[in-house]
Amino acid sequence: MNIVCTAFAAAAIVLAVPQIAAAEDATVTLTSYAFTPSALTLKSGTTYKLHLVNSASKDHNFSAPEFFAASTIAPEDKSKVSDGAVEVGEGATVDVTVTPNKAGSYNLNCSHFMHTMLGMKGTIIVQ
Repeated sequence: MNIVCTAFAAAAIVLAVPQIAAAEDATVTLTSYAFTPSALTLKSGTTYKLHLVNSASKDHNFSAPEFFAASTIAPEDKSKVSDGAVEVGEGATVDVTVTPNKAGSYNLNCSHFMHTMLGMKGTIIVQ
């Protein structure tokens, strides 16, 4: 009986791996007061690996609270999202696997002091 349970558990793990591997890459570069691209278009129900690259000489964040609230964040990445924002330190890269669940247009900005005012904002469009 124990061997059968172990076989089923191993099969479940193998089946879960392709879902993670199937995530589409969506790279966003954070620079001094800009996101590139400034408009990110995603499909509802599709899993993405948000690859956030901070090429600036200061810390930034990827703040989109409504987007993250309307999405499923991979369990291993939930701790990277705090109050709807992902902190990306100077010269750092952060990956977050997310599945948007609801079509719509979501505001994106860097919520650090005055960064939005200086132009660090964008839109996430979920179709």
